[in-house]
Amino acid sequence: MKELVEVLAKNLVDNPDQVSVTERIDGDNITFELNVAESDMGKVIGKQGRIAKAMRTLLKAAANKDKKRVRLEIV
Repeated sequence: MKELVEVLAKNLVDNPDQVSVTERIDGDNITFELNVAESDMGKVIGKQGRIAKAMRTLLKAAANKDKKRVRLEIV
């Protein structure tokens, strides 16, 4: 799932080399922290948060198969 977040973010931004994803696991809960360049922050969040919400929806669908709970934080 970490790769999913990374691929999605790299395809959205102008500086794909500055995209990094860290993963924290706490039992069945997984938190992904997405770091992008400050100039690309708007592209990852989208108008009214639509792109961020879509990324979270995809992550939850992927995690549902494994019966995990997932959070995506954009830092």
